[in-house]
Order: sequence, then structure tokens, then C-alpha cells
Amino acid sequence: MDYQEQYQNYLAQAMAALEKACGCFLPEESEVCRAARYSLMGGGKRIRAVLVLSVCDMLGGSMQAAQQFAAAVEMLHCYSLIHDDLPCMDNDDLRRGRPSCHKAFSEATAMLAGDVLLTEAFETVANAPADASVCVQAARALGAGAGSRGMVYGQELDLKYEALAATEDQLRLIHRNKTGALINAAIQMGAAAAKADEAQCRALEQYAYGLGLVFQIVDDVLDVTSTPEQLGKPIGSDSENGKTTFVTLYGAEGAMKLAHDLNQETCTELHRNFGEKAAFLEQLAQQLLVRKN
Repeated sequence: MDYQEQYQNYLAQAMAALEKACGCFLPEESEVCRAARYSLMGGGKRIRAVLVLSVCDMLGGSMQAAQQFAAAVEMLHCYSLIHDDLPCMDNDDLRRGRPSCHKAFSEATAMLAGDVLLTEAFETVANAPADASVCVQAARALGAGAGSRGMVYGQELDLKYEALAATEDQLRLIHRNKTGALINAAIQMGAAAAKADEAQCRALEQYAYGLGLVFQIVDDVLDVTSTPEQLGKPIGSDSENGKTTFVTLYGAEGAMKLAHDLNQETCTELHRNFGEKAAFLEQLAQQLLVRKN
């Protein structure tokens, strides 16, 4: 199977798992759950879900468990996007080319829609068809990646440095937590479904954080070089808010060179640890480097 065919295969598995999760945990009669479904099923690349599935597949694990873990990480990611878009945070009116949740519904409904997605993500993990120890390991990875030592801490730092100039080290710390931690959570959930050993988990963690940093650098570049139509969300908000980005520090060309160098290091190390089995993950990293949205 070539890369695009394999990606579409993983995407189809993820979408089926999300449809199932919606049916189980987001009843249509609830306005809050309709708002959650609106955002959750509103498109996107599903990178985190694909990472769960591809890591599990690479290591020969249970794809049924991985499918539910993939749905869970997408639910949690979607909650963070809904809350990010709120007026008290980034105040964005567009998400994935459509009105953001609080614009399509209301601020209060959007807040609760995010809350319900966060909560039901963990119920989805708990109900996966796997040993209890596997579900606990996946829940632990998701909680660590999303909470006070991960994504939420990154968001806290991101808000702090809206008003302060950040150094490169500070910028890396922000994005290690805000972006990299949830990508690592997805990868470790895939590893949990495959009952990976400690050495494999450590090697995958290196890949996850490298991938997360490259993803963010490319995001910073797209914020100044793309269009709202291409990205499906507003552009230029970072510079308008005076926020330090990798483009601020290095310019668009310099930032992309840094991304290329980091990506090469990340893929080389991954290949050293997993060989040809890691081909899909290496190609995914390359595709994220050249993405336009």
C-alpha cells in the first residue's frame, strides 16, 4: 500500500470510530452534544488519530483498541480547539473553513461542548476492547499529554508570552507542551494498544516531540504565507498580537530550514530504531513538513 492509500485507510478507521463514539456518547437530543458533533465531525487531517493507528499497526497491536483510542484523542483535541477559539482565548470566528463552535451555537454551549468532549474522551478509552491494564496505560498517556504537564501548561505559557518576548528556548518549551505533548499522547496510546516495551516507547517519544516541533514551526510559517481559504482559519493573528514565533526569530525561510533540519534528525533516529517498519511514520513527517493547511 502506498502512503496516500495507507493514510486514507487509517482515516477511514478513525472516522468510523468517531461515528461510533458520537452514537454512544453524544446524543442528538442534547444541544451541547450537537455542538460537540458539529466541531468533532467538521473535517481536519486527523493526524493524531492516524498516529495512534499507524504506531499500533507498525508494532503489530490490536487495531480494535487503537481505533477507540484514536477516536478519544481526536475528541480531546477537538475540545481544545473549541476552547481555543472562544473570545476569552484566541477569539477566532473560523475553524476548518466553517464558523467556530461558539459562532455556530453560543459561547456557553461551546464551552460545554468542549467539556463534554474532554470527559467522553476518557470514557471512550475506558470502554475500548482491551485488557484493563492497556486502557489504563492509554488513559494515563492521554491525561499526561493533555493536562498540567502537557497541553494545558503549553496553553498557559502561550498566553503568558503573548505579552512578553520569548527566546527560542522558551518558544520550544511552549510548543513541546502545547503541541508536542498531545502528539506524544497519541503515539503512546498506539504503543499501549500494541503492548510496546519501554525502549520502544522512549524511541517513539523522541519522534513525537520532534514531529510536534516541526508541525508548529510550519504552522508559524503558514500564518504569514498562506491565506484564510487555504488554512480554513484566520491568518496573521500572531503578528497582530505581537506574539513571538519561529518566523519572528528566523524569518520564514530560516524557520523552514530549521524545520527541515529537525525533521531529518527525527526521521533518521526513528529509522535507526525501527527500520523499514517506520516507513509510513517517516513519510507522514515529510508530508507535514510540506503541508499547505
